[in-house]
Amino acid sequence: MKQVLSYLKYYIKESILGPLFKLFEALFDLFVPLVMAAMIDKGIANRDTDYVLKMCGLLVLLAAIGLAVAITAQWFASVASAGVAKRVKHDLFVNIEKLSFADIDKFGPATLITRMTSDMNQIQSGINMMLRLLLRSPFIVFGAMVMAFTIDVKAAIVFVVIIPLLAAVVLGITIWCIPRYKLVQGALDKVLQITRENLTGVRVIRAFTKEKEETEEFEGKNDELTALNKHVGRVSALLNPVTYVMINVATAVLIWVCGDRVNTGSLTQGQTVALVYYMAQILVELIKLANMIVTLTKTAACADRVCAVMNAKSSMPVNVLSDEADKKLKKAEVLDFDKEAPKGSSVEFKNVSLNYSGKGDNALEAIDFVANPGETIGIIGGTGSGKSSLVNLIPRFYDTTDGKVLVAGENVRDYDLHDLRGKIGVVPQKAVLFTGTIRDNMKWGNPDATDDEIMEAVKAAQALDVIRAKEDGLDSYVTQGGRNLSGGQRQRLTIARALVKNPDILILDDSASALDFATDAALRRSLKELAGNLSVFIVSQRAASVMHADKIIVLDEGRIAGIGTNDELLKSCDVYKEIYDSQFSNNYAGKEAV
Repeated sequence: MKQVLSYLKYYIKESILGPLFKLFEALFDLFVPLVMAAMIDKGIANRDTDYVLKMCGLLVLLAAIGLAVAITAQWFASVASAGVAKRVKHDLFVNIEKLSFADIDKFGPATLITRMTSDMNQIQSGINMMLRLLLRSPFIVFGAMVMAFTIDVKAAIVFVVIIPLLAAVVLGITIWCIPRYKLVQGALDKVLQITRENLTGVRVIRAFTKEKEETEEFEGKNDELTALNKHVGRVSALLNPVTYVMINVATAVLIWVCGDRVNTGSLTQGQTVALVYYMAQILVELIKLANMIVTLTKTAACADRVCAVMNAKSSMPVNVLSDEADKKLKKAEVLDFDKEAPKGSSVEFKNVSLNYSGKGDNALEAIDFVANPGETIGIIGGTGSGKSSLVNLIPRFYDTTDGKVLVAGENVRDYDLHDLRGKIGVVPQKAVLFTGTIRDNMKWGNPDATDDEIMEAVKAAQALDVIRAKEDGLDSYVTQGGRNLSGGQRQRLTIARALVKNPDILILDDSASALDFATDAALRRSLKELAGNLSVFIVSQRAASVMHADKIIVLDEGRIAGIGTNDELLKSCDVYKEIYDSQFSNNYAGKEAV
């Protein structure tokens, strides 16, 4: 919480003026009982109508000034709380962007989304309430006690007794609630995770008629969240009734004490009403204070969760470049199709092993091979054999557990990540396009790309028909995730986006799975025809997609089962032969080999 509050330094004026105006409002509230006492003792007792009207006018004036001051205080508090939330969200998002894939896997996307949204909204509400009430409520409580002493010392003793008792109750319940609210937020993470999984995999759920099971799992997690909320809510809900009971008992004692004092003439009726009014003010403010403490308790729990992500150090630190330096780097990395061909970079794996969690079996084990500049490397294997894991080590999305990955003869760990990934174009398994135009998406790797360069990459990716079919061409709008395009169209456009970057190394991670065999074959021919030493890694479960590669790496349960050309592997590798035979019949093989 302390770290989040440190952001108030950017809003010092608002953080001071907000509470200050609230104190002015509280000061006007404390004058109201005195005006009431004077109205009763001097105006009503003496039947002085003019005096009563005068006091009524004064009350209206105090109310108007109090309203104006309260609105001003609220404005300053809102500016400060919204500003802090904006800055914390920015820093949180920046740090999440720095986290490696392994770090994000450790936290989980669901909890990161919760902390960015739900937790941040709670923090904003908490800071707003703190600036408005943290000083006002205690000021009213202790101010009412001081004002009571100015009226009558003996009656004020009731205030001295009740206020510490109330403070003890509020503090005790707060201390109990804080750790429980952290558990509530954790349970909320689980509910959001299930929701996210269901929305992402809704088609699979319906295809396998798993709606009932998923609904039951969601209800189970939702019931856990509800039970935790009820458990904490029952205790925190005690604040209001307990404070009401204590204040009402104190009010009864106060009236009893004041009654005796009025009978002896030591106290007037107006003063008695003022003391009861002060006690009522304490009741109202303590209820506000209790609600504020509950809110701040939730805020503290949420702030701890947000700071845990914000302070997380990436296992792969990225050197943050200035905008100007980053632009120069991109210009240096991007090559014009017509002017200069890719230089190419060798890729070498030396006894590489990978374990995602640090426990259990390795995803990859003892991987050794060399890919020379200009070679096309096919990577094939069964589901879960480690194909994607292998290529993810080249741009250093994950770090090796053992061994080294060398790009252009240099360990990827020794590269600046911007430099390393500037050499590599990656087309992931899931084709992802972003909201905007097709041109905007194409320029991700090369902001300065011309339309001619984009169209050349589109042609190479066999996506020319996609552009021509659109009325607006490159200016055609792409919805979130490219949902207004088919799977094959998305895959071809993501391949084109990688080619616009004109990298030294191109990784196609099962990125042609939605393409028909003819388009897939045309794409492979097109990549072969690209000038220069472009090194291409093709990950696929189709033998047809890799059979013409210069070198095919066959993976089986994370280990290399064979390396060679198609003909060599058919003779020497049983795993590859089994895959090949399962996909090709004697009559069909000739067609697909084209």
